[in-house]
Amino acid sequence: MKKGCPFGTHRVIEPKGVLPQPATKIENDMEIYDNEILINVKTLNIDSASFTQIKEEAQGDVEKIKEIMTNIVATRGKHQNPVTGSGGMLIGTVEKIGPALEGKTNLKVGDKLATLVSLSLTPLRIDKIKEVRKDIDQVDIEGKAILFESGIYAVMPTDIPENLALSVLDVAGAPAQTAKLVKPGDKVVVIGGGGKSGLLCLYEAKKRAGITGKVICIGHSQKSVDRVNQANLADVCFSADATNAVEIMNKVREVTNGEMADVVINCVNIPNTEMASILAAKDDGLIYFFSMATSFTKAALGAEGVGRDTTMIIGNGYTKGHAEIALQIMRESETLRKIYEELYA
Repeated sequence: MKKGCPFGTHRVIEPKGVLPQPATKIENDMEIYDNEILINVKTLNIDSASFTQIKEEAQGDVEKIKEIMTNIVATRGKHQNPVTGSGGMLIGTVEKIGPALEGKTNLKVGDKLATLVSLSLTPLRIDKIKEVRKDIDQVDIEGKAILFESGIYAVMPTDIPENLALSVLDVAGAPAQTAKLVKPGDKVVVIGGGGKSGLLCLYEAKKRAGITGKVICIGHSQKSVDRVNQANLADVCFSADATNAVEIMNKVREVTNGEMADVVINCVNIPNTEMASILAAKDDGLIYFFSMATSFTKAALGAEGVGRDTTMIIGNGYTKGHAEIALQIMRESETLRKIYEELYA
């Protein structure tokens, strides 16, 4: 059996010398190396920015969505949207474990798992797309995938339905990072707070900021605002265009009595919301860009252009304990679980 690199560089076809995520093409032959795990895939959860772009390109046509996704995987060997650069994650069943992983993993053949690494670096083969659930970004397939030795995963919980767990785990990094970044007494703005990751961030922000803090939700529609208000997930919630930076700044200034936010969390799935995030924050505030639609160039040069000395954090989808933190929210909050079951499961 062939020996592999822990990071999967042995799968890179082009360009040589890079890791699988930035590679434009990787090998998706499902004959495993000695340190790989073969997964029989059940469902792909495409990340929000990517699936939004695919739906727009397909004009909502399901057959066209299938065609675009199949072509991405055929071209790249992985599901990495060439426009957004992002992927998603999957759930499936362990089919085979390489011998070099004996004693290094708690997995066994037959275990159901969710990969917590991006589809943008995961070798994937799609044999058939069975169903597209375009309202919740999930696609059922027949196919197989490879998890590298360095790849993180979560064994599927037994007390939470699969589709619900998949939706939560897809954005697990966001609430976990929120839990790390928000301190008691902080004023926190969550842009895109009515969405999949935003709802979880609001919950954690409320918990961490406490009664001396203030959590402000900015939603894209009145419907999302009403949902957040009914669930009591924010102290203030309003709808606004996140691409209109000055409008966002003025509204945040109004609800914070001019103090602005200590922490801004960006969870939107559309481009050009960097400046709204920057202007909503205090000069020495902190901005967490979880959105895969974020442009580093726009954020960095935009902050410079308005003279803001904010700390900006790229939304690492992984932080220690992120799966446990995200799933625990579903156990703690019956209200939020019902919302998730209605919207995303």
